[in-house]
Amino acid sequence: MSDIDPRLRERFAAYRAETISQIAGPGPDQARRTLRRRRQAKAVTVAVTAIVLAVAPIVANAALRDDGSIPTPAQTGEPTTPPPSASAPTPSTPLTPSTTTTTSPAAPDGRISRAQLLAARVDLPAWPAHAPQDCVASDVRLRPPGSRQRGPALADVDLGYTDLDGDGATETVALVTCRLGEASAKQLVAFDRDGHGRIVTMARVVGTAEGLDDITDAAVTEDGRVRAQVADIQPCCSTPSYWAQNQWRTYRWHDGRFTQSDGPRSFGKDPRLTDLVLSGGDLVLGPAGTDGKRPGILSLSLSNTGPVDVAHVGFAEIDHIGAMSRADSSICLPWRGGDESGTTCRTAGLRAGERRAYTFHLLVDPTALNQPSVRVVHFDDQDRHWQDLTFKNNVVEVRVAP
Repeated sequence: MSDIDPRLRERFAAYRAETISQIAGPGPDQARRTLRRRRQAKAVTVAVTAIVLAVAPIVANAALRDDGSIPTPAQTGEPTTPPPSASAPTPSTPLTPSTTTTTSPAAPDGRISRAQLLAARVDLPAWPAHAPQDCVASDVRLRPPGSRQRGPALADVDLGYTDLDGDGATETVALVTCRLGEASAKQLVAFDRDGHGRIVTMARVVGTAEGLDDITDAAVTEDGRVRAQVADIQPCCSTPSYWAQNQWRTYRWHDGRFTQSDGPRSFGKDPRLTDLVLSGGDLVLGPAGTDGKRPGILSLSLSNTGPVDVAHVGFAEIDHIGAMSRADSSICLPWRGGDESGTTCRTAGLRAGERRAYTFHLLVDPTALNQPSVRVVHFDDQDRHWQDLTFKNNVVEVRVAP
């Protein structure tokens, strides 16, 4: 540096002094200002990065939907009002389908009183073909029980009320009758109301033309069934009421009609009856007396072929042949009689499978004999007479021996 021109050295020194003063490092204040600027720049960078990361999935979803819209992000804290240009968010579809409630009109109430039924005009199911013309079925005004007027009438049986067809409303069951001479045709009928409140007929539950001869009682159940008490015989004239076999049968509404759902479907042979077989019938006459009457001996044989024991045996119409002698009348046991069986003598019974011979001594007027016959009758221990399983072998014609 000693070789440098002193003037040049002075210039270099002046230049260095000026330059160093301009580039000198900052003091503490300058350092703090520099650090603050760096922190602000970093915060801006972090905020921008967060915004980008939050918007990116939304933009991606919009791209997948291909609708160009960006849903508004979920709000937290105080709600904000979207700018006017922003479209309202579209509500999402529920995960479960909504339940649509439809209101249908309630079924008419078919509970009908006896007075209402008697006051109305109704159409009935058809009566049996052999029924008289008075047994009408169209536009019928029912008669009260015990009425002396001819035509269809209500029986003296309680009305039944239940939901027969499962529509949630009650229907009515009534027993309707129509006189057929000494007996009556009967049918159990279900009634309802239409939408205008008029009484209408649903259908016949059961009738006497359907393999049975009588309907004696009826009842309904809470689950819509109809129970009918039916019989194989309708007592009338001289027919005892105890002869009838009674059964309870159950019916249900199905496919627009009533069908039997429970109970016996036929009567079959009456288990209370047996088969008595009477044979013989030869009448041997002795010489005539001064009055023209002749003593006679009548021989009969009786078998009980079963299946029921007979408590007592009755012989009917012997008195049409002749008067029984005092000696033979002792075999006839005391009894009340007057049972419409025509029995002259009632004696001890026969067990099933037993056979017995009988001899009767009679005083006979030959001129009064007109195709005489004898009939055997089954009696129980209550003096009630019964039918026989085979009636034709209960009678023998009396033959006068030469």
